[in-house]
Amino acid sequence: MGEHGGMTTFTDDLGAEVPLPDPPRRVVSLVPALTEAVEHTMPGLIVGATDYCTHPPQLDVPRVGGSKYPTASAAAELRPDLVLANAEENRPEDVQALREAGIPVWVMEAPATVPAALASLRALLTGPFAAGHAGTPAGVPAWLAEAERLWTAEPPPVRARAVVPVWRKPWVVLGRDTFGGDVLRRLGVDHVYAGADDRYPRPKLDLLRQRFTDGEADLLVLPDEPWEFTDADGPDAFPGVPYVLVSGRYLTWYGPSLVAAHRELSAALP
Repeated sequence: MGEHGGMTTFTDDLGAEVPLPDPPRRVVSLVPALTEAVEHTMPGLIVGATDYCTHPPQLDVPRVGGSKYPTASAAAELRPDLVLANAEENRPEDVQALREAGIPVWVMEAPATVPAALASLRALLTGPFAAGHAGTPAGVPAWLAEAERLWTAEPPPVRARAVVPVWRKPWVVLGRDTFGGDVLRRLGVDHVYAGADDRYPRPKLDLLRQRFTDGEADLLVLPDEPWEFTDADGPDAFPGVPYVLVSGRYLTWYGPSLVAAHRELSAALP
């Protein structure tokens, strides 16, 4: 962080400078998890969000398209002081278009672990939003401090080895360096594609089934997003395999939901 000519310059996760004359009062978020984190912490600052920003449920703001393909011009028309983006969920060209329009953009790196996500959230909420407008909590938000306490504890012994699909047609599973994979690891569930070359491998169904046949995996974890797996959609492809349905938000969102996620996922997993 630095000051120059009346501006305070922050540095986002990718090392880009984010110059702000004042703490932002109008924020457009292109990341569902960041939308929830900011609106939960400082209600009223979010003035635009994507179609997939479903939390908080009462959020009623203009929508600017999807996370992968937001309309930069629609975001700019909302006259934001700051736009929030993510290196994995948003395209670099959209970020560049907003910056070329003179709009500061904070880009969060796609977190590979829960502590990395929490550190990024801490930097954002105690940096650009740290002071100067009503509603900003003093210091670290209580939910963030509680999430840090819960998720930085020593993981329990491994109790299951899982395959974790996130899409079907084609099958896509959690691979290396994923936030959701680290969430499970910290709850005692290893996932068998953690050592894959890709973050989101696309193995054929027969290879996925073979993991269970060979005894490498003993649990199928099925989230309800991005693919909405259900009792009737997902387990049918793995006859006889033990499975558990979990909230995709609890598995993959970083923000206030992490507090409830620790409790709910711990209860849901065998």
